[in-house]
Amino acid sequence: MKKAIIITGKNVQDHEFIYPFYRLKEAGFDVVVATEDGKETIGNLGTKIPVDCTIASVKPEEYVLMVLPGGAKAMEYIRQNQQVLDMIRDWNETGKPIASICHAAQLLISAGVVKGRKISAYYSIKDDVNNAGGIYVDAPVVVDGNIVSSPHYKYLGDWMRETLKLAS
Repeated sequence: MKKAIIITGKNVQDHEFIYPFYRLKEAGFDVVVATEDGKETIGNLGTKIPVDCTIASVKPEEYVLMVLPGGAKAMEYIRQNQQVLDMIRDWNETGKPIASICHAAQLLISAGVVKGRKISAYYSIKDDVNNAGGIYVDAPVVVDGNIVSSPHYKYLGDWMRETLKLAS
């Protein structure tokens, strides 16, 4: 069975966690959720987010897909974890798919993987993408190599459709 890792934390944008979590399960993936402390967390709308492990315990070689749901508050904390940034950077070098939505592009920026890449993200971080050397694209979904990005949860269907094409 193919495995997908979702990296998340407190105040994740609920829709951006729930939809890929169940869509990947529907597509036959074993979905593992990792947070910094490995404990159940709460989305910004109150959803209880089940957590399987700590970020430190993740063995990237066991997974074929990394999913980064957004949430501005969640990203401000998660992007401070150097281990997460190193994991994203190393993962990107393998060429395995990374699915990023909304403010999760901040993790890609902090990991240093957007330079020269077309990236979609929430409009308020357009300057961040461009200042990091990326090329901000205002589109429902953008695929650039192994990165599938989307600006908003209203495009969850488009985002996961393209993600599953890369991860299958």
